[in-house]
Amino acid sequence: MSTLAERCDVAIVGAGPAGLAAAATCAGAGLSTVLFDEQPSAGGQIYRSITETPLTNRAVLGPSYWQGEALVEQFRASGARYVPGATVWSVTRDRDIGVSHGGGSQIVDARRIILCTGALERPFPIPGWTLPGVMTAGAAQILLKSSGVVASGRVVLAGCGPLLWLLARQYLDAGAKIDAVLDTTPAANRAQALPYVLPFLFSGYLREGLELLRRVKREVPLISGVTALRAIGNDRLGAVAYRRGGDEIEIPADTLLLHQGVVPNVNLAMSAGIRHRWNESQLCFNPVLDADGASDVEGIAIAGDGAGVAGAEAARWRGVIAGIAAAKALGAKTSGGEERAARSALVRALRGRAFLDALYRPADAFRRPTGDTIVCRCEEISARQIAETVALGCPGPNQMKIFLRCGMGPCQGRLCGLTVTDLIAQGRGVSPEAVGYYRLRPPVKPITVGELAALPKDEAAVKAVVRT
Repeated sequence: MSTLAERCDVAIVGAGPAGLAAAATCAGAGLSTVLFDEQPSAGGQIYRSITETPLTNRAVLGPSYWQGEALVEQFRASGARYVPGATVWSVTRDRDIGVSHGGGSQIVDARRIILCTGALERPFPIPGWTLPGVMTAGAAQILLKSSGVVASGRVVLAGCGPLLWLLARQYLDAGAKIDAVLDTTPAANRAQALPYVLPFLFSGYLREGLELLRRVKREVPLISGVTALRAIGNDRLGAVAYRRGGDEIEIPADTLLLHQGVVPNVNLAMSAGIRHRWNESQLCFNPVLDADGASDVEGIAIAGDGAGVAGAEAARWRGVIAGIAAAKALGAKTSGGEERAARSALVRALRGRAFLDALYRPADAFRRPTGDTIVCRCEEISARQIAETVALGCPGPNQMKIFLRCGMGPCQGRLCGLTVTDLIAQGRGVSPEAVGYYRLRPPVKPITVGELAALPKDEAAVKAVVRT
């Protein structure tokens, strides 16, 4: 950390498509630019391990994955400073960044900050989802990209959303066997998506989506209309029970991969005090941003899926636009032609997104668990406990922390935040917007006492990033 400058023009958090594009844009404009990334190599989740994946057969991950190579090369050639393995655990309204790296911590002051923290998988709490053998589809994809590993034995995929089908196809191309796909997409969603079908027909999603569906349906048993799921086992997963119509059917399984879409990773942005509001079409909280990605906190912008889930191409162009805006704000020379091209490309990338949001809108039953289903994995809090606490008069997630410690574990609410908000809203008979989300404070990621102790011995500076 001693080699990292204490000040820079632009600091970017996250090396996915948005972060790489933003960093290359800012550095290309002559600004001192640093890109912090928690992963050991650039690419984010979508292009994870693209420079070092052990998969030599490029067909396994598909052409859309390998598009990230050019983006990484452009970033490398830009001259931006890259800090992998860095945990950014604090961002203040004064643009002070608390970052840990290599066992130590440092405060970096930036004139502009672009948060490109991406998305995370929507919580999918079902009975038994804490059993060994139950994972998310995203976790399985991480293992495939970074280590070339696929699940063995009897594999079942369950849920809805494009990533579920993409992973199924990647598993098949990697030589893995899938015993079943349990599709939880509500049948009523098709009618809800119809008003958005025309833009979708002219988007890049149509052809790729049809190819995915045809391939998977041809080789894997597909069970649609699933309305309930249970993971069954003692010490580990042994079977999956699903309900379709009035019948519950049980199938043996060694691995269950769950997925019901992705949502913006809002923790760092919320901890900085950036305003968010409920997005009813995507069922999540999105930051309130202008056309450049700028938030209501001066000097802090958000790009990529952290600004609203829209996919890799949209993330890339949002990164370019945010980078150009930062360069203009700092007086650097920018190209009007580049900005116009980026905005046009973003419009094309967003085409068809509303159709996907409507088609793969997760069912209420899978967003709002009941009974003894665990909601907060860190503190082992069940849906029943949350419902009973709401009945006692608990109005929101932050009060729920006092009652039950929900959201106070190492994940800081990333695995339960939306579910807790949904359950409270249901219990109170109000909207999720009225309930709100956890109040997030630094450190937003677990760090050691040793890392805190390595901070500068400047009381004012420390208080700036570690608010009590």
